Amino acid sequence: MFVFNMGNLDMASIGILAYGSLIDDPGIEIQPLIVEQRAGVETPFRIEFARSSSTRNGAPTVIPVENGGSSVLASILVLDKVVSLVAAEDLLWRRETRNECSESHYKRATKPNLNKVVVKLLHDLGGLDLVIYTSLGPNIEDLSPTKLADLAVSSARAKAGKEGTDGISYLLSLKRQGIATPLAPAYESEILRLTKTLTLESALAKCQGKGV
Repeated sequence: MFVFNMGNLDMASIGILAYGSLIDDPGIEIQPLIVEQRAGVETPFRIEFARSSSTRNGAPTVIPVENGGSSVLASILVLDKVVSLVAAEDLLWRRETRNECSESHYKRATKPNLNKVVVKLLHDLGGLDLVIYTSLGPNIEDLSPTKLADLAVSSARAKAGKEGTDGISYLLSLKRQGIATPLAPAYESEILRLTKTLTLESALAKCQGKGV
């Protein structure tokens, strides 16, 4: 259910900072509300493949990190001005927690844990007064290109591979958007080594049993 603030149509637009799968797949609720996409906006924090996603069969995903990583050129998804900040937070939280088209609402936790999706707010970014993004804690121990590749290949061989939500598909999506972290090149090389292929597309096909 969408919750709009219709009282003031001249209020400032709200943006969603996208530096991962949100760029290619903003979700069924957010997509129709996007009026503009502003590319080439540097993230004010560093990101890295530091989280294994349970909804992607363990595939590595990028998250904001305090150690390692780097800033990247992201995109801001500018929402229609009728969308209030509260509604935008709900929409983004539902998309990130796989609760789209539900009556669920984002509740800000006083003491969030590493597995709690937190919606954070930025001011004056990319020409917008308000920009939101999500943050999760890292959960991959002994972070290395080999560890990431193992997780990506395993996810591609699982249900996520058939649905296009696996780690290899995710990495391909980020590459299309020109997003690369310090670990990304070696991570890709390890996937190719493990699958004995020359491209990520071939690696994905091989994991899905399609041959190369």
